[in-house]
Amino acid sequence: MQQDLILSVLEAQPSARDSRFYLRNFDPASRPTRQAPTMAESDTAAFPLFDQETPTTAYSRSIPTSSTGSSSSPAAEEYKGKTAFADELLSSPASRHTALVKVQGPFTDRQLESIAEGMVYLKKLGLVSVIVVDHESWLDEERRIGELDLTEAERIKHIVRLRERMKRETIRFSDMLEAKGGAARPLLEGVLCVKGAAFEDTWAPIASTSAQPYEARTDDLFVDSLSGIRNAVRQGEIPVIPPIALDASCFSLCVSANDAVQAIASGLADAERRTGLRYEADARLDNDVDLTPVRLMIINREGGIPSPARGGDPHLSINLESEFDYINKTFIWQETHPTALSNLALVRDCLAVLPRTASAVLVSHRSPRSLIANLITNKPAHSPSLSHDSLPRRNMQHQPTIIRRGLPIRVFRSMTDIDKDALAHVLEESFGKTLDREPFYDRLRRDLDFCIVAGDYHAVAIVTNERPLDPATGEPLANADPIAYLDKFAVLPSLQGDGTVDFLWGALRDESWGLGLLDALNPNVGGLGGQGIARDLVWRSRANNPVNKWYFDRSTGFFKIPPPPGSAVGFSLFWCEAEDRVSEFLRGEKEGRKMPATPEKLCKWAPVISEIPSCWR
Repeated sequence: MQQDLILSVLEAQPSARDSRFYLRNFDPASRPTRQAPTMAESDTAAFPLFDQETPTTAYSRSIPTSSTGSSSSPAAEEYKGKTAFADELLSSPASRHTALVKVQGPFTDRQLESIAEGMVYLKKLGLVSVIVVDHESWLDEERRIGELDLTEAERIKHIVRLRERMKRETIRFSDMLEAKGGAARPLLEGVLCVKGAAFEDTWAPIASTSAQPYEARTDDLFVDSLSGIRNAVRQGEIPVIPPIALDASCFSLCVSANDAVQAIASGLADAERRTGLRYEADARLDNDVDLTPVRLMIINREGGIPSPARGGDPHLSINLESEFDYINKTFIWQETHPTALSNLALVRDCLAVLPRTASAVLVSHRSPRSLIANLITNKPAHSPSLSHDSLPRRNMQHQPTIIRRGLPIRVFRSMTDIDKDALAHVLEESFGKTLDREPFYDRLRRDLDFCIVAGDYHAVAIVTNERPLDPATGEPLANADPIAYLDKFAVLPSLQGDGTVDFLWGALRDESWGLGLLDALNPNVGGLGGQGIARDLVWRSRANNPVNKWYFDRSTGFFKIPPPPGSAVGFSLFWCEAEDRVSEFLRGEKEGRKMPATPEKLCKWAPVISEIPSCWR
C-alpha cells in the first residue's frame, strides 16, 4: 500500500507551483505553532494535547506539562524533534484538514474497498474525511413508505427496518476502512437533529434539496453536537455517519443524505466561526484542529456532470457563479445521471457556507485515485481551457468534475461601462508594472471590441480591433479588415492557480475563435450567446515571458516577430484560428471572397501587431 500510495502521488504529475501549494497547506512538518493553554486557564486538559514541534497529528498521546504550562520541561522535551516528511507521509496519520465526503451507493464489496483505500490514502496525505453514507434506494424507500396505506405501527416498523439498513451500510464501510489500515469511527446517532419534528410525523420524509433541486434549501436539519466528529478527527480516526437524525422525542428518523451533508457542512463551518445554533464555546478548543472542510467530495457510480461541449463526457471544471443555471436548463442526461443535478445543487449550497477557497469533486467509484491528484494539484486532471483536440480520447467518461464557487463573468463592449480604476488595478497587480493610463484608455475607446471581466475585476481579458496605420496620418485605416487582438489577459496574483484563468479563457474562446459553435452558447452576461461568426484571435508575448508555455499549449501556433524600436527583447506572436473554419470557408465562397491561408494571414498580422505601442510607463 505504501508503494501504491507513492505511485499515485507520482502519477498526479504536480508542477512546482502545485507542490509548493500542497507542502504549504498539507505538510505535517510545517504545522504552525499554536500556543497551548496554561494550567491556570484549565485545571485539566479537555483532551490529550499535542506537541506543536513534532509533525505528528494523530493526537493519540498526552504531552506532560509543568504547572506553568511551559513547553520546555524535560517531559515535553522528550517528544520534540522533527521527522522526515517521507517517513511522516507513510507512517503517521495526518489530519491537518478535513474533507466532507458523500459515498453514494450501491457499491459492491470490491468497489467499496477501492473507495476505502482512497480515503485512507487521503488521510495519510493530510486530509481526513468526514463521510456520510448514502444509497440511491433510501430516498425512494422513504417516499414509498409515506405513500403506503399503513397503520401507524406498520409505518414505524418500516422506518425501523430502513434505519437498520442505513446502520449496517455504515458499519460495512467502517469495517472496510479498518481493513485498509485507516482507523474509522461510525457515529450511528447523535450528530444530527430535526427541528420541530414530532413522533407521529416520523414516517414522513423531510423536505429535501435532493428531491427538488430548484426549491429553497431546507433548515429542518442541524448538527446538535460536533463532539463525536471532533474527537474522531483528534484521534486520527475517520468519522462515518449515516443519514439518521433525532427528533424532539429522541426518535431516530431517516433523512435525505443530501440534507445530512448540507447540515454537517453548515455545522462544521459555523463551529469555526463561533456562530450558529450550537458550537463548543470552550476556549481550549482554540488549539484544536480546524474542522472547516477544504474539499467536498461526492463519490458515486455516475461520476462527473456530463457536458454537451464534450459529447456527454464530464465537465472538467464548473464555475457555479456563471454556469449553474445554464447547466440545469440544458441538462439532458436524466436517465444515465439521475442524481447529477441534485448533487450539483448540494454542492452549490455547501460551497455557499464554506470558505471561498473550498472546492468540490464529483467522481466515479472507478477513479478514486483521481482524488489524490486533486488534493495535490487543486485542479482538474486536464485543464478545461485546452482545446478538445489536446485532450486524451480514452477514459474521459470517468474523469472527475471539479466545482468551484467561482466568479460571475460579464462582457462589456464600451469603455463607458468599464470601471477604469478597477481595470488599472488588476492590470498593474497582474503584470507588476505601472499603466500609462490616458493613452491606453484613448486607444481602447477607439479600438475596443470587448472586455471580459470576472468577478469584481478579479480578472480581465481585453480584445481590440487592430488595423494597419495610415503612413500619412498615423491613424488606423478605416477600410481595412480588423484583426481581433488579445491586448491584455490578466488575473490577480491571489487568484492564480484557483481555476479563474481557465474560466476566463473559456469565456474568451466563446466570444472569438469558438463563436458560432453549439458548445459556445455561453450564459455570460453581455456575451453573444453563440450567435455570430468566429474570428481568428491574435496576441503577442515577450519571448522571455514564463507564461509562454501556457500559451503554447492553447494556441493554434506561433512564430517570432522582431522587437519594437528601442527594445532588445523580441515577441512571440500567437494565434487561435477560428474553429468554425468550414462554415467560414463556405460563406466566403458564396460571397465571392477568397479565404486566406494561414501563411497569408501571418504576413498580414505581423506588421500590424508589431506596431502596437506599449501601455506601460
